[in-house]
Amino acid sequence: MRSSDRNSGGNWNPRSGGGGRRDDKPRRSGTPRPEERRYDFGSTGQSGANRPGGVGGGKGAPKGGPNAGGRGGPVAGGRGGAPAGGRGGAAGRPGSSRGRSFPARPRELDAQIEERNRARHNEPKLNLPKTFGGEEGERLQKVLARAGMGSRRACEELIDQARVEVNGQIVTEQGLRVDPEKDEIKVDGLTVATQSYLFFALNKPAGVVSTMEDPDGRQCLGDYVTNRETRLFHVGRLDTETEGIILLTNHGELAHRLTHPRYGVKKTYLAAIQGPIPRDLGKQLKNGIELEDGYARADHFKVVENVGKNYLVEVTLHEGRKHIVRRMLAEAGFPVEKLVRTHFGPIPLGDQKSGWLRRLTNTEVGMLMREVDL
Repeated sequence: MRSSDRNSGGNWNPRSGGGGRRDDKPRRSGTPRPEERRYDFGSTGQSGANRPGGVGGGKGAPKGGPNAGGRGGPVAGGRGGAPAGGRGGAAGRPGSSRGRSFPARPRELDAQIEERNRARHNEPKLNLPKTFGGEEGERLQKVLARAGMGSRRACEELIDQARVEVNGQIVTEQGLRVDPEKDEIKVDGLTVATQSYLFFALNKPAGVVSTMEDPDGRQCLGDYVTNRETRLFHVGRLDTETEGIILLTNHGELAHRLTHPRYGVKKTYLAAIQGPIPRDLGKQLKNGIELEDGYARADHFKVVENVGKNYLVEVTLHEGRKHIVRRMLAEAGFPVEKLVRTHFGPIPLGDQKSGWLRRLTNTEVGMLMREVDL
C-alpha cells in the first residue's frame, strides 16, 4: 500500500479489496451501495467474487483475483469469511440480519413439494378393521330426542339422572352409541319406540265400520287416516254401533300381542241400560255368563250413575270376542242401549272428541309395550 494513500485527505475504504482507492465521502461500513445490492440465488455455485461487480468482492476488485473477497481471508464472500456466493459481511456479525441475503428456493423444489401434497391429499382412504368402541350407531341422546323425549339437553339430563337403560343396563355416561333398530331403550322402565313406528288413538263414532277399507263404500277407519304415507292397521275391533277408543299403528308385533288372549289386555266400557238392576249383577258377571260359544267373565263391574231407571254401568274384561259386552248384559236381562269403550289397556279415551285422531305419547306407547312384555 502506498503511503500517499494513507496520508491523503480522503478516507480510506477497507472494503475496496485489492483496489485500495480513496473515497471523498465517509461510508457506513454495514450498508452496501445500491449497485451492490445484488442477490445470488446459488443456482450455479458461482461465488460473489467471481461475478462482475458482485457483492462478495469489493468494487474494483479484479475478477477472480487473489485479493477478491476483501478483508476476511482468501475465501470469497467478503467480510467475516462468508461462504462463496453469499453477501459480503453476512457472516461477520453474529445475530445481525443487516446486509444478509439467503438463497431462494428453486422452482423445481416448489414443484416437487406441491406434487407430494397433492398425491397425499388424493390418496384413497384405508378400510381399517372396525375395533371395539368404533363410531357405529347414533348417540343415545340424539335417538331419545328424535323419539320425542325432549330436546337433546333434556335427554342428556335423563341420562345423568340414571333414568335411561339400554338392553337392561342403566346408562350414566354421555356419548353412548346405540342402534335404534336392534337395541332396547327404556326411560323410567318404559320402552321408547325409537323406530319409525306410528301409534294413534281414534275416538270412533257410532256407525263407522272397524276396517281400513270398505268395499260397500261405508264410512270406515281408513277415512280418518287419509294422506298417510305409512300403512296403518287397527288393533282389534269395535262394533259398528259402539263408540270409543280404538288404536291404529304400523307396529305389527305390538298389535298382535294387544289382541292375543295370552296377554289379557283389559278393555273398559260404559254401557247404558235400563233398570232396576239387582245388587248381585256384578257378581253374576264376574262369575261368568254362559253364552253360545262358552262362558264369558268380567274382571270388574260397577254402577257409575243412576237416574231413575236409567243406569250407566262400567264393565272391564280382557276377552275380545265379538259383541262380548252386549251379549253378556243381554243374557243377564239388561240389553245395552249405548256402549262406549273408555280404555284400551292403560290408554284412556279421556275428553277426546268423537271422530278425533290423536298421536299417542311416548309414555303411552311405553305403557302399552310393558303391558305385553315388549
